[in-house]
Amino acid sequence: MAVIVDDVTFGYHQRPVLQNVSFEIDQGRLAILLGRNGSGKSTLIKIIAGLLSAVSGTIRVMGRELKVLRSAERAKTIGYLPQFHQPVFQYSVEDVVLTGRVAYIWNAPGHSDRQIAQRALQTVGIEHLRDRPYTELSGGERQLVMFARVLAQEPDIILLDEPVSHLDLANQIQLLTMLKRMTQAGCTVLAALHDPNIASRFGDQFIFLKNSRIASPPNREFPWDSDFLSSIYSVQLETIRSNGKPLIFPVLENTQLPPGPKGPPSIDLTPS
Repeated sequence: MAVIVDDVTFGYHQRPVLQNVSFEIDQGRLAILLGRNGSGKSTLIKIIAGLLSAVSGTIRVMGRELKVLRSAERAKTIGYLPQFHQPVFQYSVEDVVLTGRVAYIWNAPGHSDRQIAQRALQTVGIEHLRDRPYTELSGGERQLVMFARVLAQEPDIILLDEPVSHLDLANQIQLLTMLKRMTQAGCTVLAALHDPNIASRFGDQFIFLKNSRIASPPNREFPWDSDFLSSIYSVQLETIRSNGKPLIFPVLENTQLPPGPKGPPSIDLTPS
């Protein structure tokens, strides 16, 4: 097992966020964490990344208990991409990606470190941004730069919190396809996603959170039962199969809005 989460509990200011959460992820799998906003997805990923300490329970990564790993060992084992990243200094894109090598650098980046950073930029398809100031990039471009930074770490496990939230459709597909290829090469990925349609196309394993706990689907082989998903997202959903994959739709009630005035609403702009 690449990741073992055993009976993890966590809360903020005595407010429970995660309660008795347990699951395992095999090496070389793309596991996807699903659930509503506030269900604990981001908190769980931060705990596995070592950024938060669980109140109780244990985390094991690549056969070792997380809490015994030193920071450099953890950085070589786990790569973490947060949902948001606020730039502070006007580093170039290449320098930002090079910070992913910090666990390997004693004094200054060497030739091999720069080669690895360059390869990460090429893999993500943003080599053309190499000399651009990171602070001048769009939100989607920054997300791709931060993913390249994670690749430069060369970790065994990659944790991603909403990695496609700032990306257009083409870049979403590109990023998830890259993750899929990486798992086929032995890397293990845990990603929190919002859209179960995207998740079902790329994921190997699906972990659902509801009310701070793991929710198990009635059919683990096809965890897209309409009633189950409706309970997870607290909205009525319908699932149909297309080429063996699910397509998930909201069920819209056939209601009519009451008639209103014709034309745009009038707005009084007279100063008071």
